[in-house]
Amino acid sequence: MAHDMTGGYPRFTAAAVQAAPVFLNSAATVAKACALIREAKAHGAQLVAFPEVYVSGYPYWNWLMSPLEGSAWFKRLYLSAIDIPGAEVRDLQKAAAENRVTVVIGVNERSAVSMGTIYNTILVIGPDGALLGRHRKIVPTFAEKLTWGRGDGSSIRVYDSAVGRLGVLACGENTNTLARFALLAQGEQVHVASYIAFPFTASYDMPEAIKIRAGAHSFEGKVFTIVACSAMSPEIRDALGATPERLAQLSGSPNAFSGIFGPDGRLVSPALIDEEGIVYGEIDVEKSIEPKQFQDIIGHYNRFDIFELRLNRRTLDAVNILGDSSRDDAPDAVEEARSVGADDRFLP
Repeated sequence: MAHDMTGGYPRFTAAAVQAAPVFLNSAATVAKACALIREAKAHGAQLVAFPEVYVSGYPYWNWLMSPLEGSAWFKRLYLSAIDIPGAEVRDLQKAAAENRVTVVIGVNERSAVSMGTIYNTILVIGPDGALLGRHRKIVPTFAEKLTWGRGDGSSIRVYDSAVGRLGVLACGENTNTLARFALLAQGEQVHVASYIAFPFTASYDMPEAIKIRAGAHSFEGKVFTIVACSAMSPEIRDALGATPERLAQLSGSPNAFSGIFGPDGRLVSPALIDEEGIVYGEIDVEKSIEPKQFQDIIGHYNRFDIFELRLNRRTLDAVNILGDSSRDDAPDAVEEARSVGADDRFLP
């Protein structure tokens, strides 16, 4: 970790990846991600952020087809989704460790106990390869409810990482004021916001919408925000665009934006729109100190005697079993409690 030695706060290069996955091919997408991690490291990056559900694709069919038409696509997505832990996660951990970088990457996560549930999940991996945690999108947005289950409050947390106190949210979650404040109130210094390319309507300017949300979070919290958005590749258009009407729906532009914002809400990196690539920006966490002197909404510039936010960190499991006598090591006379549905539990 690169530190400014006067104050001990992290100072480093961050990389925001804007790329398309190898659609519904997790092994190939993870291989592409590992190559992008190596590329970012070669440019000096110590934090590499990837898009929402980069492994290995977004359920665009929910916006194009009826639920019945999309059912076969759901099955394909489920079969390409990954287990946590699992082989794909281990490959990403290995790439993070070999390159000594912190990696934040979106994945489609299969439920460990249900064959019909997928989660929109963000993994946070440390530069030693340790899986620091995972965050599941707490509310799928609009048509996404046809595909993803809901996360819970167990992963609304900030990670003590090599690049500072790190928080993550997926796409529309960055519109949720309470979710963002919950991260800021836990001392967030660096925020990663992952997005997908959204080409469906000319009345919604995705780059502008992202910039408004990212700039607002940075300005409100006096933090750095790294935006990583996926790209809409011709292969994805071809896979989904069976009719001219559907192809027309997938041809909206611009529909993707990636960039890095400073604590004043302004970009500290180039803006990358629609094209695949990596943008880099310098993050110096110490630069948050002076802006917070003016407005620190998690400290002196708030009234916690007036306002109160409660965060429920309880995991939501399918069943809670009391007194599990099937365990060899469980004393017969002692009632123990454990949960089944471990896919819903916060990992380290």
